Amino acid sequence: MFELERQKVEENIIVFCHQEDLPEIQVAWNSIPFSGHWGISTSLFALAAAEVRQKQIKINVPQRAAELAEKLVDFLGIPQGFEKVEAVKGYVNLYFSQNEYTRRVLEAVFTEKENFGRHQPYNQQVMVEFSQPNTHKAFHVGHLRSAILGDTLSRILEFGGYDVVRANYPGDMGLHVIKWLWCYKNFHAGEKPEEDITRWMGSIYAEASKRLEENPELEAEIRELYTLWDQGDPEIVNLWQETRQWSLNGFYEMYETLNIHFDRYYFNSQMEKPGKAIVQTLIDKGIAQDERPDGAVIVKIDEVLGLNKDKYRVLVVLRSDGTALYATEDLALSKQKFEDYPDLSKSYYVVDVRQSLHFQQIFKTMEILGYDWAKKCEHIPYELVSLPGNVVMASREGTVVLLEDLISEATNRAYEVVKQKNPDLSEEKNREIARAIGIGAIKYPMQARENAKIVTFDWESALDFNGQAAPYIQYAYVRAGSILRKAGVEKMDWDIPVYDMAPIEVELIDMISRFPQEVERAANEMRTIQITTYAYELAKRFNEFYNQCPVLKVEEPVRSARLRLVFATRQAVKNSLALLGITAPEAM
Repeated sequence: MFELERQKVEENIIVFCHQEDLPEIQVAWNSIPFSGHWGISTSLFALAAAEVRQKQIKINVPQRAAELAEKLVDFLGIPQGFEKVEAVKGYVNLYFSQNEYTRRVLEAVFTEKENFGRHQPYNQQVMVEFSQPNTHKAFHVGHLRSAILGDTLSRILEFGGYDVVRANYPGDMGLHVIKWLWCYKNFHAGEKPEEDITRWMGSIYAEASKRLEENPELEAEIRELYTLWDQGDPEIVNLWQETRQWSLNGFYEMYETLNIHFDRYYFNSQMEKPGKAIVQTLIDKGIAQDERPDGAVIVKIDEVLGLNKDKYRVLVVLRSDGTALYATEDLALSKQKFEDYPDLSKSYYVVDVRQSLHFQQIFKTMEILGYDWAKKCEHIPYELVSLPGNVVMASREGTVVLLEDLISEATNRAYEVVKQKNPDLSEEKNREIARAIGIGAIKYPMQARENAKIVTFDWESALDFNGQAAPYIQYAYVRAGSILRKAGVEKMDWDIPVYDMAPIEVELIDMISRFPQEVERAANEMRTIQITTYAYELAKRFNEFYNQCPVLKVEEPVRSARLRLVFATRQAVKNSLALLGITAPEAM
């Protein structure tokens, strides 16, 4: 926000160097940690060292840096836009004018509104692949973290200046699909799902697993059906395509509920043949060893690279019977992405942490094969979600916790609170608010821990209106809106009267000003926790401000100034919630 003032200071430092017969150096700035004042700092150690080298003199560098800092402070005086300049042990610290800093922060928020914090475009395209549910199964809580993490990372990257392609890679082929088709053909032929599609699909899969456990000899029928599908039998392929679409329709409903969208769908059934072609190329080039029929086709990656230690180990790329593996298809998928989007600067895979070695092997194998873009592929690992009672996800047993059930319970729990707080609102409005709170309560804890740490989900903390949870942040937004409505404020400018601000007001302005940097850092580090923590801290500061600083009942000009601060806080809260895919409700 003070680029012009900083540039002017840099120009004056160059003038100072010429005047003092000092070498000219590149000025490097660092932010001064906030402690009631905002500022920037530069070190004169490099200048002192450069002087020693240029003049070939013997002098204590730290002592000379301190002397130069004192001289520079006298030379600069108090530059425009700053309120204090000081020399501290070889550093020059410049502190921004508090009123001017506040004015510029508010100007940025009021001018940019929903774009406040958005980075200028980098003109770089990235792909984020996430969710990856299996068709012909239920959509359960085990799928949730990938979907939510991938969506938020996509939002952060897009807000952070990148052109984002959101990709999904459902598993639409494999033994699980054939088991489902077998059960459907034999025991549910002609039936169609009318509602609760993923629940219905999941129940047939669980039934198939139970029947096969009770009668293992039925496996022969499964293998026969698999052969028919592999040979392209029209009846089986048509049934597969129709039922796959049922599954996808169920997924679309879940994604719509969660406000998640995709730009591109890939399917593992599309990658089988291209994957086998890549395997053959690996064999032809001597990269892979073909040990069929007694063994599989493998790539001894460490041996190929000439490594003496086990780093990448052995990647199995084709079974002994010639059928494809996940690795076969993932090799093809990695290539397909860059054929479809040749300008990708990064291809991110948001997948379970247990697949870390697998993706290292896939990317390194494609790099060995000569594809330079393989270095642009990156796995974003995440840990699983643990539910109360240590519920274990098992689709084959039908013991999964379905996503729609989790959302329903979250909404019902939130509704009881909302109904008490808003007895005058209509039933429809209370249900709408409860749904926003319930989904927010599910999404927030999935992102409020480091990606590679297990999330332990529990209702008490997820729906906490007074703790680090989505409802607490949403309520800060609602409270700010309520203040503005009572004040009759619809539109504001950013000019803020000069007055002695309370410490909590200064801290709140600091929190608002940090949002663009937090977005940039979250995009660079691919960490959603950066935004969840920021949103909570912002809401916390606002609540402290609300409790310490009267807004509506204070005299002018303080009243107008604090209303502007409420307005800016509300916008920053809304923008941070939007990055997390969480609705900012108008009432709670």
